[in-house]
Amino acid sequence: MTLSILLMVSSALFCIGLLAALSRRHAIFILIGIEMMLAAANINFIAFWRYNAQPQPTGVIVAIFAIAIAAAEAAVGLALIIAIYRHYRTTNVDQLDRLKG
Repeated sequence: MTLSILLMVSSALFCIGLLAALSRRHAIFILIGIEMMLAAANINFIAFWRYNAQPQPTGVIVAIFAIAIAAAEAAVGLALIIAIYRHYRTTNVDQLDRLKG
């Protein structure tokens, strides 16, 4: 694989994730879209690390930190979604206007 192919795959994955995050009404699909965008960023980090003239381990380190942050974000996001579902019996973000306080 070349760098351009990896960048095209990453940009396609990011666009699909952005479309999923902006067009869906359910919070779980929005969370999945955000995770797809983070995966696309990780592909970019690894691709630029791999095809650098003098590869330093910084690309891999940043990708590992991004994976750890994505895991924490997914855990907190799912906990919030479960708590909201238990209270309102829906994950539709259009119906959550009662959260204003």
